[in-house]
Amino acid sequence: MAHNHPSGNPLPSLADQELTKTLSKALQLVDIPLLNHCIVNSSGFFSFFHTGLMKND
Repeated sequence: MAHNHPSGNPLPSLADQELTKTLSKALQLVDIPLLNHCIVNSSGFFSFFHTGLMKND
């Protein structure tokens, strides 16, 4: 999953974190793993997986 932050700050908001948890749980019900959630902007990106906020067991 990915989305952009046009504000320029790629850090996830609390709403971004809650959405990630909710979507991951919903996808688990149909056996689809959510592997990562990236937030992109003009200067780079933030990865939930690479920063440890998301585990892929």
